[in-house]
Amino acid sequence: MSTVTPGRDLLPIADRRTTTRVAVRLVAAHRWPLVGAIVSFLLVGASALVAPRMLGEIVDAVERGESSITRYVVAIAVAAVTGAVFNAVSVSLLARAGEPAVATLREEVLERALHLDGARIEAAGTGDLMSRVGDDARLVADSVDDFLPTLVNSVVLVGFTVIGLVALDWRLALAGLVAAPFYAAGLRWYLPRSAPRYREERIAQGERAQALLGALSGARTVRAFALEKGQLAQVDRASGRARDIAISVFHLLTRFFARNNRAELIGLASVLGVGFWLVRADLVTVGAVTAAALYFHRLFDPIGGLLMVLDQLQSAGASLSRLVGVAVLPPTAPGTPPTHRGPLVLHSVAHAYVSDRPVLHPTDLVVQPGERVALVGATGAGKTTLGRIAAGLLRPVSGTVSLAGTSYGELGVRAVRSRVALLSQEGHVFAASLRDNLSLARPDATDTSLWAALDRVGATAWAAALSDGLDTVLGEGGHRLTPARAQQVALARIDLADPWFVVLDEATAEAGSAGAHELEAAALAVTAGRGALVIAHRLTQSASADRVVVLDAGRVVEQGSHDELVSAGGRYAELWQAWSGA
Repeated sequence: MSTVTPGRDLLPIADRRTTTRVAVRLVAAHRWPLVGAIVSFLLVGASALVAPRMLGEIVDAVERGESSITRYVVAIAVAAVTGAVFNAVSVSLLARAGEPAVATLREEVLERALHLDGARIEAAGTGDLMSRVGDDARLVADSVDDFLPTLVNSVVLVGFTVIGLVALDWRLALAGLVAAPFYAAGLRWYLPRSAPRYREERIAQGERAQALLGALSGARTVRAFALEKGQLAQVDRASGRARDIAISVFHLLTRFFARNNRAELIGLASVLGVGFWLVRADLVTVGAVTAAALYFHRLFDPIGGLLMVLDQLQSAGASLSRLVGVAVLPPTAPGTPPTHRGPLVLHSVAHAYVSDRPVLHPTDLVVQPGERVALVGATGAGKTTLGRIAAGLLRPVSGTVSLAGTSYGELGVRAVRSRVALLSQEGHVFAASLRDNLSLARPDATDTSLWAALDRVGATAWAAALSDGLDTVLGEGGHRLTPARAQQVALARIDLADPWFVVLDEATAEAGSAGAHELEAAALAVTAGRGALVIAHRLTQSASADRVVVLDAGRVVEQGSHDELVSAGGRYAELWQAWSGA
C-alpha cells in the first residue's frame, strides 16, 4: 500500500551503498575515539568470559572437596569491576566518535535544505523535509547513544563466548553452534520483510507531518470556510496509515522473536545433551559442562540484543538513508547575477498544481526596472502563482522567465535570489536579535546602515524604544512583534539586500486597518527605484501603481493605468467600485 499522496515528488532517498559511504566518511573523521572504543569493548568481552569459567571451576572444586573457593570469587569480582570500567569508557569514546559525525550530517542536510529550490520543496511537501530534519535526525542520533554501544558490545560478547566454548571443549562448542542456522533462518525471514516496511513507515510519518502542517498553517482559512471536518479526516487518514504500518512492523517483530526463542531452546538443549554424553564418557568434567551451559545461556542477552539492535538499525538505517538522500544532493550552483539592469520578463508562463486543472493559463508579463506593477483579481485568480513564478520560487509547467535577457535556468537559483526578492504576508521573525534579523540580508552592514533601513520603513521609533536597541532578542523567548512590525523588519531586510525587483504578495494584509497605511508607505519606500510586482490586497496599492494587471481565472483580462481601467468600465472598474464603495 502506497502512503505517498498522489502528485507528490518526495526528496530522494539514498541507496545502501551511498548511505554506507557517507557514514564511513563521517565516522572516519573521528577514527581515534572509535579505535579506543573498540579496544575497550574487546576488554569488556574478555572480562565477560571470566565469571562462567570460574563458576565451572567452583563446581569442579566442590566435587574435588577443596575447602576454599576464594580465588575464584576474587577473579569474578575483579573481572566484573574491569568490565564495568571499560564498558563506561567504551560508551563514552563511541559517543565522541558518533555524536560529532551525526552533528556534521545534520549540518550538511540543513545546508542543502536551505539552498533547495523552493519549487522542489513545494513538490515534495514541507512535511517530507520536516520529518527528515526532525524525526529522522533524532532517530539517527538515538542510534549512536543507544543502539551502537549495544551492537558493538553484543558482537564482542558473542565472539568471545564462542572462543570460551571452544577453549572448554570443541564438541561443546559445536553443540552450541547447532543454534546458529536457526538464528540465521530467523534473520533471513525477517530482514527482507522489515526493511521495506521501515522505509514505508518513515514516508508515512512524513505524510502525517505534511497533513498536520497543512492543517495548522491554513487554520484561519479552514475555520473561515468551515472545513474542519475535511482537514481532520485528512490528518486521520495520514495518521492511520502511519499507525497501521507501525503495527504491521510490530507483528513482524513478535514473530521474529518467536523464531529466536526456538533457536535458544535448540542450542541450550544441544549443549546439555552433548555435555551429558561427554560427562558419562568421562571426557569432560561437570564443571566444564556447567561453564559451557552458562556460556551459551549468556549468549541469550547479547544475541537477543544484537538481533533487536539489527531491527532498530533497520529503522535507523531507513532514517539515515533519507538524511543522506538530502545531504548528497548536488550543491546549488551560485550562478553569475546579471550586472546590467534589464526587465523581468515572463513569457507564456502557465502552471497547474494538479494535472489538467490549470490555475494559470499562458501569460505574458513584463516589469521594467523601476516600474511598479499591481496585480489584482479575485481570490483564486492566479495572482500568487504568478508572483511566485516571477520570484523564482515556483517553476512554471510551461513558458520561460528571464531577467535582463537571461533565463532563470541559466542564472541559477542563487543569482536570481540576489536580484529578485519576495515578501509575502507572513514575514518571518527569527529567534535572534534585531541586528541579526536585519543583517541576514547583508552580513557586512554597519549599525548606521541598519538604522537607515529601519528609518526607511518607519520602524525607528519602536526599534529605538526596545530595551537593548538592536541587540534586543526578538521572536520566541524574546520580544514579540506585532504582525505590522514583523513586516517592517522584513521590508527593512529587503532594503538591505538591495534587489533589482521586489515581489510583494499581499505584504500588508496582516497589518489590519490601523497599520495598513503605514505599512503601505513602507512598501512604497522600499520599492522606490526598484521594479515591483505588487499582488494587491488593498486596491489603494493598485491606485498608486504605474500599471495595473487584472487576472481572472488564470488569464490577464485587462491592463493599464488605474485611471484608464476605471474609465474603461471593465472588470477592474467593478473591483474598484466595490472597494471604494465599501
